[in-house]
Amino acid sequence: MPASYQPHTRDDDPEHTVSQSLETNLRAADLTVRHLIDQKGRAVFSTSADETIGTVVRLLRDNDIGAIMVLDAQSSLVGILSERDIVRRLADTPGQTLPQTVAELMTRNVETCTLDDLLVSVLRRMTDGRFRHMPVMENGAVIGLISVRDVVRYRLTALEYEALQLKQLIVG
Repeated sequence: MPASYQPHTRDDDPEHTVSQSLETNLRAADLTVRHLIDQKGRAVFSTSADETIGTVVRLLRDNDIGAIMVLDAQSSLVGILSERDIVRRLADTPGQTLPQTVAELMTRNVETCTLDDLLVSVLRRMTDGRFRHMPVMENGAVIGLISVRDVVRYRLTALEYEALQLKQLIVG
């Protein structure tokens, strides 16, 4: 994820810039999942339903992620497992959770989105459904995962740029 917009300095290479432009800074209502995925990337962390929770907990920790997709042998999405799912089970079965399988804890009815879905509608679905992670699908295949944090971070970067543009219009 790129840092917030930074104004040019004397040491900048005038031929190379990573700042947003008026063309790339779309209105919030026009932003799609594609815009976010293009910035974030399409990394997909997954596991199988027969893996143990102990193994998945280490995957979540080592990759600094909050959820993992559960795929079958044909790479089809069959579920999702989040930190929240694991914490709830830890409370229900203290000392017995780590040997359990992903299949025992995962959410099976997974809400998904596509690259063309509007970010505002995806964020609304996540908020209304009380979940924080949503797999991104393209042609029936999982191509990424977005979180509420990703959407908020993306939008905050755009708002910072908009504020800078307004300030430059007023001052300059």
